[in-house]
Amino acid sequence: MSHKRCNGDVVRQGAAERGPRTLRAEGALKAIAAGPEPEERPRRILEQALVFAGASFAALYSPGDDRELLCLAESAGAPRTLYGVRDSYPAAGGSPVADAHRAGEAVWVGPEEFAGSAESRHVPSSGFSLATLPVRGDGGGCLLALTERPEGFDAEDRRCLELIAEAMTCPTPAEAEAAAEELRPGAFTLAMDTGRVEVGDDILRLFGLAPDEFDGKVETLLGLAVPEDLPSLMSVTESDHMSIGDRELEFRVEQPTGPPKWLRLSGRLLPGGDGRPTRLVGTVVDASTLRPEVTDVARVQRLAAALATAGTVRDVSQAVVAALRRPLRADRIALAELENDRLVVTVLDPPEPESWPELWRLEWRTEWPDAPVRAMPTLAAALREGRARIWPAGTGDLEPALADVGPGGLAVLPLPAGGRMAGACLIGWDTPHDFGPDERALLTASAGLAGQALMRAHAFDAEHELVGMLQRQLLPRRLPKLPGAVAVARYLPSTAGLELGGDWYDVIPLPDHHVALVIGDVQGHSAGAATLMGQMRTALRAYAVEGHPPDVVVSHANRLLTGMETDLFATCVYVELDMEEGSAWCVRAGHLPPVLRHPDGSTEIAEVEGGPPLGVVTQADFPMSPLRLRPGTLIALTTDGLVETPDADIDEGMDRFAHALAVSDPAHLGLVADALLGNARRNDDVALLLVRYDGMALRPLRESWSVWRLPEAVRHARRFTRRTLRSWGVPDDDIDGVLLIVSELVTNALVHTDGKVRLDLTLISGKLRVAVADASPRTPVKPTSIGWEATGGRGILLVEAMSATWGTLPVSGGKQVWSEIPVDGGR
Repeated sequence: MSHKRCNGDVVRQGAAERGPRTLRAEGALKAIAAGPEPEERPRRILEQALVFAGASFAALYSPGDDRELLCLAESAGAPRTLYGVRDSYPAAGGSPVADAHRAGEAVWVGPEEFAGSAESRHVPSSGFSLATLPVRGDGGGCLLALTERPEGFDAEDRRCLELIAEAMTCPTPAEAEAAAEELRPGAFTLAMDTGRVEVGDDILRLFGLAPDEFDGKVETLLGLAVPEDLPSLMSVTESDHMSIGDRELEFRVEQPTGPPKWLRLSGRLLPGGDGRPTRLVGTVVDASTLRPEVTDVARVQRLAAALATAGTVRDVSQAVVAALRRPLRADRIALAELENDRLVVTVLDPPEPESWPELWRLEWRTEWPDAPVRAMPTLAAALREGRARIWPAGTGDLEPALADVGPGGLAVLPLPAGGRMAGACLIGWDTPHDFGPDERALLTASAGLAGQALMRAHAFDAEHELVGMLQRQLLPRRLPKLPGAVAVARYLPSTAGLELGGDWYDVIPLPDHHVALVIGDVQGHSAGAATLMGQMRTALRAYAVEGHPPDVVVSHANRLLTGMETDLFATCVYVELDMEEGSAWCVRAGHLPPVLRHPDGSTEIAEVEGGPPLGVVTQADFPMSPLRLRPGTLIALTTDGLVETPDADIDEGMDRFAHALAVSDPAHLGLVADALLGNARRNDDVALLLVRYDGMALRPLRESWSVWRLPEAVRHARRFTRRTLRSWGVPDDDIDGVLLIVSELVTNALVHTDGKVRLDLTLISGKLRVAVADASPRTPVKPTSIGWEATGGRGILLVEAMSATWGTLPVSGGKQVWSEIPVDGGR
């Protein structure tokens, strides 16, 4: 990889052309050099690269003991793992760090050069610009800076980096070794390969341990920390995650009595060599009196740890607010995504509308406002420039929509990510606020972290919405209205990742006031499981509508699944409920049995014979078990995600589920379903189907006639129909039309099919249903045209003309042709 080097004349000329930003950088570096804490200077100097040079990450490399490696001595900014930055580079290698060290000249690498380098293979995105500059000190060293801005480091950025490199001093190996060997009462040294740690007596006292109680393992100390602080501590004890926050952080340890104690860890990673392991050396002190200081760079580390686990845009926003508002003593803070020319605000703190300017209130949308960027030109300019902007109290060139956010001082932080602006963070104070260099560094580093996290979270939210939409499309949009029953269903997707679930439910209306209830679960959580779930739901519905009994429906679905050549299997429960009789048949295929809540409030887990899961055995038996229902009985079907927990077996979960049903009020099924899901475990998806059987207030009148294949079969069918309708009180004027329909349907069945023919009559609420079933699956075809000389083919046309509606249904390998006619009389 070729690099561009600057000769000395160009460097001296650039240093002579001091711009306003360069002058401010000089002042900040002089103040750091005069500071009382020389051990903090390298880190403080690196932070100026973030503030004045627009760097996202800066690091100092110094030669190791054997001079063969350039080892990471200090860093600042975003975690180095985001950019593939290593903790050491061979001094004789071809990296930009090694080139700048050997040649003693600056190396500038643009995005295109970086994309073609070997380092780019270790980075999620290669849209970075890189700078390496030699620094002073015995043996020399190197300053590394990275920026994500598309234009890279401009001329003034480069002058600022040159000043920073001149102000930096690399520690000699002897100094580093001496620092490592000196173990004061408040110091520690940790071997990164074994986890063995040597600590001073003061540290043991802070952790509440006596010297003879400590076994020398870092895990022992970590076990005394507050669980919420463990992620940040673990990032320190694992060398792969070292970054600025990993070098200095605050954490809490449990106390025998009272609240936890705040401690502060400051450490430095020393490279290994010559048989010595890489070590982390530093100090741990009581931080109870130090925590209010804004200069605590551990705030950035704690923000990085919080953002690492933030999954959604709302989580990212809340983490930023929690990390910045209190230490900055700000009166209000807002974080917003940038979508086209609008700021979509995700968090306002405080949330009350009256705490924010009028423009924000006018654009209020339910919970959060949606503010146009064009209405705030100053903010739009800050976003275009991509730099943090600060307006102290008394600045008069701000529009009211911004000025009212911070009358005592306003900070606007553009949030960069991947070469674009992901959003903005606004921080405001009511009383005059002074902005120090440390506070500026904190704001700049926080903006870089928040921008990257916001982009990741936005992608997560978009993918999660896509997953949810696909999941909803595979499940019923709404449940049908049932005669004599009420059904309610709930589905909760898993919150563990974005994988699709395989749980499903369905309610299938069937002829003669029957209804099929189905709930099932496909093994696994993936797109394949969700696809198979959709196929199984469709298959069960198709077999049910064909008129098969429950055991045949499930058997057909099992054979279908075993023939799909998939490694997945499915479980399900299928219940066919007769609304008129209050009876049901249940088939269980490796799934949880139904739970019944009786009208007296008692519950029982139905004793239902079970077959294997679908897709396991091709020729499997699925026995049917009867269920007897009284009006007011509640049938509950669920998947194992609701009743199975890691600390209890599934039988205990079913008992809890039954008890929750017993104490519920079945009059409000929606509330019952919500209560049952209130404590649902969300690392698995959950499906729940509740059906309350109330009984039909008005039962239909039914009669059937088996049509024998005799010469006078049609006449017998007409006579049966006339006798039945008269007994039901149907007037003779309505009977004539019904007899014509019966004649045509029975004649078609006898002429065009073989096997048995059955005539069914059903009357309810002034509607008469005439149905003729035969053994042929062929649907009768209505002719498109009939000549005047034709002697047949008019039967279906007559049925259509005389019926309010008509159609065909598949029934157990055959079909049923039906017609509905409004009549007077009857029920």
